[in-house]
Order: sequence, then C-alpha cells, then structure tokens
Amino acid sequence: MIDDIIAYESGQLGFLGSIKMFSTLMTSGQILGLQGSYYRTASHLVTEGLLEPDGSINWDAVDNAESYGM
Repeated sequence: MIDDIIAYESGQLGFLGSIKMFSTLMTSGQILGLQGSYYRTASHLVTEGLLEPDGSINWDAVDNAESYGM
C-alpha cells in the first residue's frame, strides 16, 4: 500500500490505480490513519458515485468516467 500511496502522491498512479487504492484504503479502514486530504478525496469519490460508502468500486461509473477521459 505504501508504494501505491507514493505513486499517488507523485501523480504516477493514474485514474484506475487511484480508484483501486482508495477502495482498499476504505475497505481496510487504513484511510482513518491518513491525513485528512485522503478522507476528503474518498468522500468526493463516493459523492461522484465512483465508490460506494463501504469502499466497493462502482465499476459502471468508473468505466463511464474513463470513457470521458477522467
């Protein structure tokens, strides 16, 4: 997970990698131990419908977002 966080922080993780990382952080509860910006980003991903409140990925929304170049 640390490698993913480093890649995310350096802008090298990409859209899908970021979604998967935030999903893992949420489902494992690790997000609670990170700085607030991670929690705010996770909340935004839930609001946008890309992640469910339990951290699971909404693949239909992710596929749709990817097709629009997000």
